[in-house]
Amino acid sequence: MHPAYSVILFTTSSGAGYGLLFWLSIAYVFGLVPDDRWLLFFGIAFALILITVGLLASTLHLGHPERAIGAFSQWRSSWLSREGVAAVFTYAPGGLLALFWLLGIDNGLMPLLALLSAAGAAATVYCTGMIYASLRTIRQWHQGLVPLIYLALAAGTGALLFGFVLGLFDYSSGWPALLTLVCLALGGALKWRYWQSIDTNKGQYTAEMAIGLGSMGKVKPLDPPHTRPNFVMREMGYRVARKHVEKLRLGVMLALFLGPAVLVLLAGLTGWSTFLFALAVLTAALGVTIERWLFFAEAEHVSMLYYGAEQA
Repeated sequence: MHPAYSVILFTTSSGAGYGLLFWLSIAYVFGLVPDDRWLLFFGIAFALILITVGLLASTLHLGHPERAIGAFSQWRSSWLSREGVAAVFTYAPGGLLALFWLLGIDNGLMPLLALLSAAGAAATVYCTGMIYASLRTIRQWHQGLVPLIYLALAAGTGALLFGFVLGLFDYSSGWPALLTLVCLALGGALKWRYWQSIDTNKGQYTAEMAIGLGSMGKVKPLDPPHTRPNFVMREMGYRVARKHVEKLRLGVMLALFLGPAVLVLLAGLTGWSTFLFALAVLTAALGVTIERWLFFAEAEHVSMLYYGAEQA
């Protein structure tokens, strides 16, 4: 699949924002976050800004952005519609939390709003992953690991941002660093397993199956279906060389998982260095961008069988 930069920005920015919103909300419910209304307001406002930037970027990929409102009506059958409903729902408790913290209001609704914010953030990221996992026509996406990876990466990048926000307000604690390390380790393990899965599973659809001549042996087209590349070939037939894939995967492991983990560990050992946490956030941002680009670039659509692909 051709990597769309607007979708890459959407999934990475909103994923980190939802992760930060989730951990802020959970920490507040369990009393693990400092009682500092400016820290809480800044954290949740930062999360909502990242979410909004991502959601706005997603509309750039639409042929008619003005029709996006129509997608909300298909929530019974469409994961894209469910994602939109969950995203809009999450704004209500998240926005109220930010407003109450800004005004210094502390009432009995706060824990409930925090739980709703956390649930909405997790549900939205899960729906985003399921948009891709539900597509049977793309074998690299049609598997249960995809939504789990989306959740794990959102949790990892959100935990990094949470630690960075704490550092900005001169608060230090060991559990956010430990949480970040666990999330990054889980995300790295899931991503490695995902790559193993798509490398060993070569697909279940063939050109012979498509035309019903499998019993006669291998089918080979005599002429290409088109004399020049068309829209389907450009969008669905994007290919990246295997040697580049291996380098990019290594870059993801170093920039998204190993590098930030080492920096977070050093930050904890040196008395919660905000600079090291900021560096870890920037490193992870580069890593998750490469990971998401590769997620699209490695995807093979079944329609490419028509254009000479061996298997999909």
